[in-house]
Amino acid sequence: MGNLLRIVVHSAGIQDRDGADFVFEDIKDEYPHLSKVWADQGYTGDLGDSLRTEYKIDLEIVEKPAEQKGFVLLPRRWVVERSLAWLNRYRRLSKDYECRYEYSESWVYIASISRMLRKLHPNKGDEPAYKRKSQPVKGDAILGICS
Repeated sequence: MGNLLRIVVHSAGIQDRDGADFVFEDIKDEYPHLSKVWADQGYTGDLGDSLRTEYKIDLEIVEKPAEQKGFVLLPRRWVVERSLAWLNRYRRLSKDYECRYEYSESWVYIASISRMLRKLHPNKGDEPAYKRKSQPVKGDAILGICS
């Protein structure tokens, strides 16, 4: 369905495969029913073995076909890509950058909750964002500076 279960924001110096350990730390308590995870080829290695032994979760790597040329829609991977695209519609996530990891994580959760609420109770009068004509913004620009 593409709903967000857990997010961890970490330094860009940590590879996603290594950061996956942070994601699964609390997974046993929060989602005991979780039994399978799909990931792209960047998560190959020891992660699958550790997930299986520590959390009883099967990791399935979605691989592209060997004969693939150009773009091909990969099974299950499109769900993640679509969900990330939905979250990128929130300006706070795509244009503003937070000074602390905790703030970034909170804003992603807020955007995910907002998206879920709109799906549960849509406003029939709202025009989709992609059909709206942009309005000029009046006022001063705000610049966030991190130290």
